[in-house]
Amino acid sequence: MPARATAAKPDAPLLHVRVQPRARRNEILGWQGDALRVRVTAPPADGQANHAVADLLADALGIAASRIALVRGAASRDKLFRVERLSPSDVRARLAPSLSPQGRGQGEGIS
Repeated sequence: MPARATAAKPDAPLLHVRVQPRARRNEILGWQGDALRVRVTAPPADGQANHAVADLLADALGIAASRIALVRGAASRDKLFRVERLSPSDVRARLAPSLSPQGRGQGEGIS
């Protein structure tokens, strides 16, 4: 399964995400430096983990998964996603309720 196309608008915020595939559950852990740490149950094969991360982010942000595009890191744990129609402050605010208590820092991984 190929990664989602990167047809998102170039002026949309970029979100740095560090992914742990094959986890016990899908969850957003919080900010680690400038990266948002997430866990997904999907394996890192055929783009399954990439799609799972995009779906997890879409659910947490309250937007359609089609508004999130993988820009860089298809085969890496460190990924860069473009988020359409939200400002960086909107992204942080919408992610805050989904973060684990220890990961509720403001985060700087959105540019």
